[in-house]
Amino acid sequence: MKEDTIRITGFHTHIYFDTASRDVAARVREGLGTRFDVRLGRWHDKPIGPHPKAMYQVAFLPDQFGTVVPWLMLNREGLDILVHPETGNDLVDHTEHSLWLGTKLDLNLEFLRLLQPSNQMLSNS
Repeated sequence: MKEDTIRITGFHTHIYFDTASRDVAARVREGLGTRFDVRLGRWHDKPIGPHPKAMYQVAFLPDQFGTVVPWLMLNREGLDILVHPETGNDLVDHTEHSLWLGTKLDLNLEFLRLLQPSNQMLSNS
């Protein structure tokens, strides 16, 4: 079980919204910022990277998982949220190692594949 040796250095949540739910997303963001020592990312009002909808990211440490994620479970107000670890493998972290609160959205996996080291080495040759 090689997964036991992977080091999780942190977690990201991606909180998705649209124009109708932006105020809800702002309430959830305020709740996170008030209750937890997390790093609140910028608002992205359009799809960016692998993310198919507007969103913002929240980063937190591994020892906060047990408080941040349960709070999101109870307070997401219907928003769709991706939670994933940071292990250094963006593709696997966003897919195999992820969990979803709400509806699982289709990520742009090709974008993540392009970030893989083997693809970077091939494109540099």
